[in-house]
Amino acid sequence: MPPVEGPLPGSMPGRIPESARPPQDFDPAGLAKRLLRVTRAGTLATLDRSGYPFGSLVNAATDLDGSPIILVSRLATHTANLERDGRASLLLAAGGKGDPLAHPRLTLLGEFIRHDGDSDARLRRRFLARHPKSELYAGFADFAFWRMSVVSAHLNGGFARAADLTAQDVLTDLAGADELVAAEEGAVAHMNADHADAVALYATKLLGAADGEWRVTGIDPEGLDLALGDATLRLPFPHRIADAGGLRSLLKDLAERARATG
Repeated sequence: MPPVEGPLPGSMPGRIPESARPPQDFDPAGLAKRLLRVTRAGTLATLDRSGYPFGSLVNAATDLDGSPIILVSRLATHTANLERDGRASLLLAAGGKGDPLAHPRLTLLGEFIRHDGDSDARLRRRFLARHPKSELYAGFADFAFWRMSVVSAHLNGGFARAADLTAQDVLTDLAGADELVAAEEGAVAHMNADHADAVALYATKLLGAADGEWRVTGIDPEGLDLALGDATLRLPFPHRIADAGGLRSLLKDLAERARATG
């Protein structure tokens, strides 16, 4: 998308007093990236042909750089809206007990673009890794994958924890990581087939999750995505990686660290 002139979409300049200071432990970009990577479904708001906003529920996954991916049928109203005007927002909210507004949520704004044929191979693989049951209908002629070109985002992390964010704040920079991008599919398959024990250790020892047959659903320069049924986790890397050698070394170090926890 071309650069946006003026205030970023979704931002409200002048609404927050200049004297307001967020809590010291508030990391807007880090929290936004985690929500983006672990949230499996969200509210898609498209522009209806009548001019009114139209909200619907969609499953979501992410491309290597974090760009949201959805799989929708052209028979659906939201798809008809996107075909007319790709501008939309996607709300990703963390669930939990108590007041829903006490939990963090992220609104992404941008333009959805349809991907067909060979261009959707990676999007298809990453989406189905997150939503395996969608394979039942992903091949139907009326379904297609759409990828959001993010323009901006707004994070609400709870009381006094709000931030307007740019696309660069929430997405993962892939510059110089061509080797990792090319190796990602094979690395995911290798970890799940040959190192399931290490994957389980990542989840249980490093992230405190319950034991189970955890699997890797995606790898990018900044972290590892894990899933067990409907549960999802994000393992952030201690440093950015850009090639296959760096990935192998880091995954080995993480496994040793997990084993050392006892």
